[in-house]
Amino acid sequence: MSTPYNLENQSDLGKNQARLKVTDLLSRLNEEKKIEKKRNLALGVAAVSAVTVFGIILTI
Repeated sequence: MSTPYNLENQSDLGKNQARLKVTDLLSRLNEEKKIEKKRNLALGVAAVSAVTVFGIILTI
């Protein structure tokens, strides 16, 4: 009688851990997206700045 009870508890525990892992992965994915957006913004600003400086130098 104790064996089915232990198996049920273990399967419930496994399901909870799997859900936690999925939520952890989703939170990591969201953090990576935020970091990538910041990098892309910085790269875009650098590119616009370089073009602007180059344009100013050409007009002088």
